[in-house]
Amino acid sequence: MRRIIQKILFFFEMQSYGVCEWWARKLGIRTTKVRLGFIYFSFVTLGSPLLIYLIMAWLLEHKHYFTLSAKRKRSIWEL
Repeated sequence: MRRIIQKILFFFEMQSYGVCEWWARKLGIRTTKVRLGFIYFSFVTLGSPLLIYLIMAWLLEHKHYFTLSAKRKRSIWEL
């Protein structure tokens, strides 16, 4: 039973770190500040950012389905 709980916790930790790390890279700030922002914002708004957070985690996990494949442009030197 304990091993199952550890697997579940590991899964959620990997998902949560991915979202905060992605936002921190995009904003150019430290990851801990993003995590604290989510925590504080969750307390102020009574947990509504948790739904947004879970949606972002799902989108980041499945982002390869949403990206458009860009065609490589040929340059004049490749004729």
